[in-house]
Amino acid sequence: MSTNRPTWVAVAALVGATLFWAGNYVIGQRAVEAIDPLSLVLLRWALAFVPLLVIAQLVERPRWREVARAWPWLLALSAFGIVGYNLPLYAALEHTDAFSASLVNAFNPALITLAAAVFLCERLTPLSVGGVLIALAGVLVVLSDGDLGSLFHGGFGTGELLMLVAITAWTAYTVLGRRAPRLPPVTSTAVQSGVAVVVLAPFSLASGGPAWPGTGAALGSLVFIVVFPSVLSYLLWNHALTVVPPGRAGVFLNLITVFTAVFTILAGEPWTAAQVAGGAVVIGGVVLTNWKAFRGTGADSGPAAGRYSGSPGIAEGSKARSSHE
Repeated sequence: MSTNRPTWVAVAALVGATLFWAGNYVIGQRAVEAIDPLSLVLLRWALAFVPLLVIAQLVERPRWREVARAWPWLLALSAFGIVGYNLPLYAALEHTDAFSASLVNAFNPALITLAAAVFLCERLTPLSVGGVLIALAGVLVVLSDGDLGSLFHGGFGTGELLMLVAITAWTAYTVLGRRAPRLPPVTSTAVQSGVAVVVLAPFSLASGGPAWPGTGAALGSLVFIVVFPSVLSYLLWNHALTVVPPGRAGVFLNLITVFTAVFTILAGEPWTAAQVAGGAVVIGGVVLTNWKAFRGTGADSGPAAGRYSGSPGIAEGSKARSSHE
């Protein structure tokens, strides 16, 4: 019984991490009602930077000279992962609901599989191809709200289009991350957040920002986003990866959409049958794409599998190495 305790603790950590990342969608939708996306991304990572840096130093004790030598990679990862994903994500939440955004995001693992085959020469099996196509069909159902013909007439909605930009950026982030030098995960996240703050601050100041929360509700939303999806989720995820192989951990990312759907229903927000059906198809396609990970077999299921076990589409800046994504 006691020998299984670390595994159960790791599973609880994975569930907690995905729960908080789902909260980023729901709370983020409310936050952008009072804080513009640029200010929200800047404030989120400016406030998360110090605790992440302190935790990195206390827990990982990084070799800062090695970290400094990886600056081109960290700059690129920050551009795609923190800025390139978060900015269009929060912009999307100004135009669409959290549930729809999370459903589009659910396609990200399949998109990453496809990109890995193209850019990293990873083998794409017939099962993976079928999974990608099924997941894509589910996304099209969500984007069209069940009326595929509308895509040929009205195209994508603004929010959904921005989410496609976001998951494309996260895919690029993941591909880059698999080629980047190995760095401690929390350290990498902290440095990337610092880079993002330095890059975004001039743009925010030039536009008259950053816009600080003007109400208690807006401040509460910002605090939640800083504490839970920005800091605690990464700590929980990285802790879990010391016990659970990356391929199997990645399976838990599908819970983000599930939790977002639950939050939507509990909050009494409107939802449609097309969203539910499309989301189920997307997740089914992702399951097929990553079938070896679900079965616990194959190259990606071992303890040393993959440099990144990642949190595709989570909006949180760093894939932890496993040895995080």
